[in-house]
Amino acid sequence: MSVSCRAHGVAVSGGGLLLVLSLLLAACSPPPEPTVDTSPVDAAAQGSDEPRWRFEDIAQESGLDFVHWNGMSGELYFPEPVGAGGGLVDFDGDGDLDVILVQGGPLQSPESSDPTVFPPPERPGFRVFRNDLTAAADGRLEPNFVDVTESSGLRSLGYGMGVASGDYDNDGRIDLYLTNFGHNELWRNVSRDGVIAFEDVTASAGVDDARWSTSASFVDLDGDGWLDLYVANYVEFSLALHRECRSGSGREDYCGPNSYDGVADSLFRNLGNGRFEDISAETGIADAPSSGLGVVTADLDRDGLIDIYVANDLKRNFLWRNLGVIDGRLRFEEIALLSGTAVSMEGRAQASMGIVAGDVDGDADDDLFMTHLSSDYNTLYLNDGSGHFIDASMNTGMAVPSLPHTGFGTVLIDIDNDGALDVAIANGEVRVIESQVVAGDPLPLKQTNQLLMNDGHGSFEDVSTRAGIEFSRLEVSRALAIGDIDNDGRSDLLLTNNSGPARLLLNRSDSQHHWIGLRFINAQGRDALGLRVGVRRADGQWAWRRVATDGSYLAANDPRLLFGLGESDGPVEVQAILLDGSIRNWTDLTPDRYHTLYLEMTQPPSPALGSQPR
Repeated sequence: MSVSCRAHGVAVSGGGLLLVLSLLLAACSPPPEPTVDTSPVDAAAQGSDEPRWRFEDIAQESGLDFVHWNGMSGELYFPEPVGAGGGLVDFDGDGDLDVILVQGGPLQSPESSDPTVFPPPERPGFRVFRNDLTAAADGRLEPNFVDVTESSGLRSLGYGMGVASGDYDNDGRIDLYLTNFGHNELWRNVSRDGVIAFEDVTASAGVDDARWSTSASFVDLDGDGWLDLYVANYVEFSLALHRECRSGSGREDYCGPNSYDGVADSLFRNLGNGRFEDISAETGIADAPSSGLGVVTADLDRDGLIDIYVANDLKRNFLWRNLGVIDGRLRFEEIALLSGTAVSMEGRAQASMGIVAGDVDGDADDDLFMTHLSSDYNTLYLNDGSGHFIDASMNTGMAVPSLPHTGFGTVLIDIDNDGALDVAIANGEVRVIESQVVAGDPLPLKQTNQLLMNDGHGSFEDVSTRAGIEFSRLEVSRALAIGDIDNDGRSDLLLTNNSGPARLLLNRSDSQHHWIGLRFINAQGRDALGLRVGVRRADGQWAWRRVATDGSYLAANDPRLLFGLGESDGPVEVQAILLDGSIRNWTDLTPDRYHTLYLEMTQPPSPALGSQPR
């Protein structure tokens, strides 16, 4: 996010040497507006009639009719450019992904009667869309969405930020935690017989948080089989605390996090009886106020315990190392500085927003990638396997392409199923862009999104200008959620825009590579979040992923794993490593289809509970 007073640096590498140029900005103005050509790119003009990496927005034609409203009133209130999120979740257990989209609300002083800059939506609040996949004439499955918000009972009218998904009560149905600028909400999924339905259990579960919350994660931190809940909180802001901030040119601008006091995150331990216990204080998390925007969980040091990484905005990031249960209580230690992931290579806190964990370099451990402000570089931390990291942003080609952009949501996605994880990034400024102000844009924060392709050896190339119109639109993009919308074995994207339309980007990239899709159900009958999974192809090569729905920014992702197999079309071997260290193996799995694999159960759960194999 933007900030009134900060030190700013740019790192450049060349000839094998790293040159760090630190530009200290005077007074309290943000860095100058980056110069970048943001005009749409014509793929044909680049010498190709059809881009090789192509995504097609089918939101409108598939019935996903949604436009975000940030409620701006002309006062430049801080929450206006921050939201909003969205998620891909199979609510009714029919094997395809449904959608939840987060809506904003009015931001005006109680005594104000002035109209907002953008008209309010006809139907306020979060929206739930059921996906009814239908077969097209060519045999492909086509998504068709129906807005079932009203019939589902999910009536959430707060000023929305993000969404987290996970089956907290182990009944086989995926539940939702909704974060807000204000009180948060836990909605229990009570769908049955194909009818999506929810009930608000926030009060009875004890997980409300009235502060400004952003990203959240469901994760089993103590290994008891029940999903706990981590909630990132941002800063202490209210309309009464609104301050006036200005850009470097003197124009009124949005404030940044350093203009307000930070607040601590929350950690709720699942008691297994429908209730949670707030353990923020006893774990030390309540004693660490900051400005959290992104959260991801993974066993980063491979000790069998899930750790928590938090992307903080212009404050050092947190890495809460899980020490396990000691004397009956869950314990953590904050080790971001020791691990090398707290600050940039120059030793300064970055404006961390989106965060994702995954094996980027193919060495069987989880690395970390996060997004930052324009004129600063996005950061790739490579894991040495023991939870110690090195900033490899420069020598992997990740840093320089990010300098003109302010990044938010980000996902690791194997676009062409070659087995290497690529990166997609949702961009949009938080400081007014002068040229857009002059042009009369009411929300002058628009940028293009990005696509970076992995060469298979951990180096990346920015192919955004060759990826079609969806990566040349000027919008204020925020959340990215990943999942296979049409079950064709190619990962798709749900993209949200602040004060703009949600986009459902189907992966239409040109690839003949093979794949295998896996859903893992644990002994409790739910998705095995936190599970580490390896796939060995017929050519003997292994790839490793983890089951998760968290990461990105304000988003909830498909828990299914999709492995690209490249040209290998033979039987696949799968290995799953449980949190207790035990191993499960499956052999001779057929590629180019989805498999549901049960870790402990002798039979699948009742289809009525929504965990049917597909």
